[in-house]
Amino acid sequence: MFLRMTRRALLQSSLLAPASGALRITSVKAVPFRLLHPSRFGTAQFTSDEDPARYRWFGPFSQLAGSILVKIETAEGITGFGLGGGGGAACYIIENHLKDLLVGANALHVELLWDQIFSSTSFYGRKGVAIMALSGIDLALWDIAGKHAGKPCWQMLGGKANTRVRAYFTGPDVELGLKLGFTAFKQPVNFGPADGEEGKRKIRTQLKTVRGKIGPDPLLMIDVLCRWDVAYTIEMAERLAGLDLHFIEEPLLPDDLRGYERLCQEVKSTRIASGEHEFTHYGFDLLLRHRASHFLQPDLTWTGGLTAGRRIDALASAQNVPLLPHRGGSVFGMQLVASSGNCPMAESFGTGEPGNELMELFTAPFENGHYTPPTQPGMGFEIPRKVLTKHGL
Repeated sequence: MFLRMTRRALLQSSLLAPASGALRITSVKAVPFRLLHPSRFGTAQFTSDEDPARYRWFGPFSQLAGSILVKIETAEGITGFGLGGGGGAACYIIENHLKDLLVGANALHVELLWDQIFSSTSFYGRKGVAIMALSGIDLALWDIAGKHAGKPCWQMLGGKANTRVRAYFTGPDVELGLKLGFTAFKQPVNFGPADGEEGKRKIRTQLKTVRGKIGPDPLLMIDVLCRWDVAYTIEMAERLAGLDLHFIEEPLLPDDLRGYERLCQEVKSTRIASGEHEFTHYGFDLLLRHRASHFLQPDLTWTGGLTAGRRIDALASAQNVPLLPHRGGSVFGMQLVASSGNCPMAESFGTGEPGNELMELFTAPFENGHYTPPTQPGMGFEIPRKVLTKHGL
């Protein structure tokens, strides 16, 4: 009943007619590539079985080190591209399972295909790599639908257009963020319970320095990347109260739902953000039901694509919980950010950080601290032939 009701509400607000013609899928390909190197998140060199680094080695299938590029071609000559996650493991799932559901199908049946793929992977998927693979497929299908309609995807979604969105800068180089015009900053925090009292002092010193650089008015947030526990988060929120933090992002592991629920009840000096590593509207429905996050942060390239993003947005909007999509400044994230009235900011993607030619192509237009959505049809980018050849597509 939940899925049926959600789909009905979304279809009523959609300008995409599910059966408006047919574009038959003839080819589905996926290749792994790195937007960022896996060493950015840890090392595979350990000193012992008890080495804390073992908890932080995320490997080649997670985050932007495990990116995949999905290419879907139709008989009518329209090709769509989507960004997903899960690296080579996700590509294997697409090649050996999901392609069977796609070749020969109508590419314009985007939500129908999403439901079929989710159902077909549920016995081994539901979260993680299978949904990361689905994300790349879904975004490629939306790219095709937008190109077929001659419109950017965000224009097809209805709702109130948000065409100039405040951006927040994620990264340690605050001076660069200020130079680029950002008025909101998120700092990575690399210390946790294992670092003892000295780590707590270093966190406060780091953030006090940043606050001094950016001044009292810009927003300041921190990203813990699941390093803390409940007690540590409550203590640090108290210690950092004078720095006016807008939110603490992902203090706990994603599955600690009760822990997030407790933080949202007990922490008064700031807010709690989570959801970067949650999957599909089912996962976000649980976060909302438990009141376990003040800001939801789905990443459309991991959580199930734009189809899942729309469903998450519908649930969150109904409860007045804002969305801050992870890496919302990408061309993929901006399709949701621009079409929703529930996304007050877009996180930086590619802006002010080293990357490659694909990251540059996937970065939404940026000027003086704000992102704007792409204006070209579909997802709003074209990949040069030499770049596709380089990546085996």
